[in-house]
Order: sequence, then structure tokens, then C-alpha cells
Amino acid sequence: MKILLILSGIFYAVLCVFSIVTGIIYMSGKRKLNPLELSDGFVEKLKDGNKLEQFTKQMGFVTFVVGIVQGLTAYAIIWGKGIGFYLLATGFTVFSICSVLFKLKGKINGFPLMKLAFYLAILVVLIIYRGVYF
Repeated sequence: MKILLILSGIFYAVLCVFSIVTGIIYMSGKRKLNPLELSDGFVEKLKDGNKLEQFTKQMGFVTFVVGIVQGLTAYAIIWGKGIGFYLLATGFTVFSICSVLFKLKGKINGFPLMKLAFYLAILVVLIIYRGVYF
């Protein structure tokens, strides 16, 4: 059953790489933000190309930092022992759930729904296996 913890950690490790690479691409200005990644309110506010470009670079930095935290979370899940690692993994998973729910406002999209399902599954795994950390 510990395989579920390892799979959860691998999920975060893959997201870590994806987020860091995506963050670098956004910060460099090589790609615009995907409207599916934003709430409807943000899409309306960012119709001006200059504002969208500036916001894209800022979100690139945020995405890069989130990637680093996802990497730390992967480490906490796979190799971490103790309450600090458990709190990091659980706290960031709850944050991720809230983030996806915020982005889903007014939209039904398969990818965020799939991420939400994975985050919820990881949260359940972390709660069930909390004894591994202590």
C-alpha cells in the first residue's frame, strides 16, 4: 500500500518539472497564458495585450516558484519523515485543491477536473498514511 504514497510523490515530481519549465517559458515571453488557466474575471481584465504580457511574466515567476514547492512536496511524500514533511505535503495539497477550485469558477474543463481528482486522491492517501510520517 505504500506504493500509493510513492505514486503521489511521483505525481508531484512530474508537476514540478512541468511547472518549472512552463514558468521559464512564460517569464521569457515565449508563450501567452492559456485562458483555461485563468478565472473568467481575469480573462476579461487582461484583454489589453500589454497587461496580458506583463501578467504572463508575473505568473511565470509564480508558476516557477510553485514548481519548486511541488518538488519539495514530492520529496516530503517520498522520503520525508516527521510532522514537518507531513504538514508540507498535506498543506500544499489542500492549497492545490483550493487553487484548482478557484480556476474552475464558471468553467468545466477536463484537465483541471482531472488534477482536482488527483489532488483529492493524494489528500486521502496522506490522511490514511499519516502514520508513515510519525
